[in-house]
Amino acid sequence: MAKVELKRPIVEEISANIKDAQSVVLVDYRGLTVEQDTQLRKNLREAGVIYKVYKNTYMNFAFKGTEFESLSQYLEGPSAVAISSDDATAPARLLSEFAKTADKLEIKAGVVEGTMYDAKGMETIASIPSREVLISRLLGSMQSPVANFARVLKQVAEKGGAEAPAAEAAPAE
Repeated sequence: MAKVELKRPIVEEISANIKDAQSVVLVDYRGLTVEQDTQLRKNLREAGVIYKVYKNTYMNFAFKGTEFESLSQYLEGPSAVAISSDDATAPARLLSEFAKTADKLEIKAGVVEGTMYDAKGMETIASIPSREVLISRLLGSMQSPVANFARVLKQVAEKGGAEAPAAEAAPAE
């Protein structure tokens, strides 16, 4: 079997993973202990993020002609890729959070919803809360004024309704 035939399934696997991806993040994992790597993989898997180590040439072939092609410039040295189809900010958020405890983990770059970000940009993306958190904040902010209005109405009803100010008699001329 030719070498190209051996490489094709791996490139196709990467292509299939990134086909419907909302975000792809490249990291340099050099220096992580086996224990740290295992914990990182577990955290990402629980969040529905695919995390794998591939050869840079395989990722380069898979990225060609896609919105992730701009990541090819960062494919130097050992690279792992984190791919998410559900939550666009999950890989950046989880990797950044993990990097706080494992200083050897370094985010190289990423593409989130079609836009390429370098390492600093990915830190900014990582600070964005998850979709569920944003929705709950929105609903909370929408519910607050309604709840306050309901409390005011309840207090008015308990006092027997608002009494209209007595009409002052106009002085007779």
